[in-house]
Amino acid sequence: MFGHRNKLQTEWLAGVDFFAGFSDAQLEQVAELGHRVEADAGAEITDQGRYGDACYVIVDGSANVIINGEYVASVGAGTMIGEMALLEHRPRSATIVAETAMVLVSFNVKEFQELLDANPTAKERVLTLLTKRTIDNQARRDQA
Repeated sequence: MFGHRNKLQTEWLAGVDFFAGFSDAQLEQVAELGHRVEADAGAEITDQGRYGDACYVIVDGSANVIINGEYVASVGAGTMIGEMALLEHRPRSATIVAETAMVLVSFNVKEFQELLDANPTAKERVLTLLTKRTIDNQARRDQA
């Protein structure tokens, strides 16, 4: 199962690594835009090749990153996933499968864009993450 959306609380968000250092106003914005979701172990969070309509920040649990049917990494709490498809308006570059039960913060396309437009800290973190992922993906292609 993947779903179960609940409203967020700023106190809860303050304990999530991705949001560390956000001001109270920035956390309030995240709470207004994002949604708490849960995923059971084995749930597919993203599907490589499909267009995505949401991105996620992992709060608790871990997931496996699978590219072209092969395991490439494990990601855990504090990691944002699914943002590349939203930023680059292209299909998902990987399948993400919950390794354990997970709690995540989700943002749909509109919410994610609003977050980036109004929150320089979030925008900086996402752009840094995007650059790192692009470099990692190129390195993987070069090794193949």
